[in-house]
Amino acid sequence: MKSINICILTLIAAALTGCGDDKFDLEIPGQTETVTPGEGEESTPSDERNELYRPAVHFTPAKNWINDPNGMVYADGVYHLYYQYNPQGNGWGNMSWGHATSTDLMHWTEQPVAMLRNEWGDIFSGSAILDTENTAGFGKNSILAFYTASGDHQQQCLAYSTDGGMTFTQYEGNPVIANTSLPDFRDPKVIWHEESKQWIMCLALGWSQQIEFWGSKNLKSWTKLSTFTTDSARSNIGQWECPDLIRLPYKGGEKWVLIVSNNPGGPAGGSGTEYFVGDFDGTSFTAMPLDYPLWLDYGSDNYAGVTWSNVPSGRSIMIGWMNNWNYAGDVPCSPWRSAMTLPRELSLKEVDGNPLLATAVVKELDGIAGEWSESLPAGTAAWEARVTLPSNEASSFRIENGAGQFMEAELNAAARRLIVKRNSNSGEVSFNNLFSQPGISAPLNCEGDKIELHIYVDRSSVEITNADGTMCLTNVVYPKEPYSVITGLSGVEYRPLGNK
Repeated sequence: MKSINICILTLIAAALTGCGDDKFDLEIPGQTETVTPGEGEESTPSDERNELYRPAVHFTPAKNWINDPNGMVYADGVYHLYYQYNPQGNGWGNMSWGHATSTDLMHWTEQPVAMLRNEWGDIFSGSAILDTENTAGFGKNSILAFYTASGDHQQQCLAYSTDGGMTFTQYEGNPVIANTSLPDFRDPKVIWHEESKQWIMCLALGWSQQIEFWGSKNLKSWTKLSTFTTDSARSNIGQWECPDLIRLPYKGGEKWVLIVSNNPGGPAGGSGTEYFVGDFDGTSFTAMPLDYPLWLDYGSDNYAGVTWSNVPSGRSIMIGWMNNWNYAGDVPCSPWRSAMTLPRELSLKEVDGNPLLATAVVKELDGIAGEWSESLPAGTAAWEARVTLPSNEASSFRIENGAGQFMEAELNAAARRLIVKRNSNSGEVSFNNLFSQPGISAPLNCEGDKIELHIYVDRSSVEITNADGTMCLTNVVYPKEPYSVITGLSGVEYRPLGNK
């Protein structure tokens, strides 16, 4: 019987070797022991973990490498965040699913590793759903995880959990979608399509820059429905991976949004995430004729984001990997490497007559925020600032620390863009020659003559959005000490984050 309980696999993981993949070319450190870092440990927004660059309010594991968020599902009052994880070191390799849980999207408890590589290969990215109707036959309210097994080929596999997402058993009929020919065939995102009464799976075909749609009635047997691509040369860039398909209200009706992660080819170089707005009829996706590519975030460090399934009130909530494949293996973080972005709530907004995907930071942030004031308490590691600026006048400001380091930002009124500069002034940049960038810019994506900026600062990141989230700039930074003030502007309001 091929069904393997992942808890048993934990005992033999040290004997398993990593499986190479031409997707990335990163050196794996020599650490060889298998670990279960952070088991039961709460990653509370606080200053308790005070390694130099450890974020105070962004999720990080206690130890080791992470990348793409995976398998995000809400069940029984708990948000489950699974993610690509190396249980054997602080570089990419030995891909498994790490696991963290939260009841409020802000305080995370790191759980034991949920799935380790198995007979089918490494456990690459995927998604999870709550099987409320026992469609697959593993039990009512089982959590079903769909993932790419990367061995000799990339194939789609299914695992199920009957203990609330803590451990998974491999389906004995794996792979549910076999593949022996396509070099890139991965990252299944599964959603329910009410009109056609079937489950839909989106799959990315990497360098061919295509997304396939598959359908199923029982979550085990899948039929190919269609293939989406675009004739826009500016959108057909890099590898397409980590797709997501979501339905959002728009102008009294609704539209579908297809999200695709690109590497390389992002707006700031390296990794980026584009999206298409259009319609999905249960078989195929048709994009509206807009000025593509449209970018979810114009910064360097928001990649591979996907949404939670089964979120109450139909909210679409996303989290992304806060890093970039241009330098992911070199960022100076230890004993952990990489963090997740702040969670974002997605919606469609009309700007200049066109629908744009807005990614505003979730309202749950208020639960860890202090009072607004004109300054911050000494020693604050994470904070939010808000300021309103004329969008038709040039201006600039600095986000600074007490060591004289700063990230400079410029509002270019003529081009209607916000530009940030990440260089040696902002902190450590010498670890990789692609990290320093003289200008990372985003369109303001607002109407009228004013723009309200929301600025979220943590020990090693700066996330800037406009008021509704249609403009986003997410960038990691590595200053000697946390940034603590904004200079060059009047009327800035601050509030500390964490410690609640």
